[in-house]
Amino acid sequence: MQQITPGLARIRIKNLRLRTYIGINEEEILNRQDVVINATILYPANQAVEVNQIDQALNYRTITKAFIQHVETNRFALLERLTQELLDIVMAHAQVRYAEVEVDKPHALRFADSVSITLSASRD
Repeated sequence: MQQITPGLARIRIKNLRLRTYIGINEEEILNRQDVVINATILYPANQAVEVNQIDQALNYRTITKAFIQHVETNRFALLERLTQELLDIVMAHAQVRYAEVEVDKPHALRFADSVSITLSASRD
């Protein structure tokens, strides 16, 4: 994980629970399944802190709504693909310096709580 540096804010979206079509087996293709999304986003917040105005901040609500819309209206064969597409949504915001997205698929394995994929990206 990226170290936080002065002036960078860390936004965490924790345990966003959504349902989507994910997988390659017939049952997975025909039935929605739960996914749990966690994201960490770093962006320079100096201006937002100084002026205390939403238009100077990275709007996590906008990102979360984009996640919801994307997950609920698409189908995914692989957890890796879903995770990358969510990471792309975050990185589309020019303010973002670093992002990490983890997607869990609960009960994907018989004796495990979940299986997850984590991907990250950074911008200099």
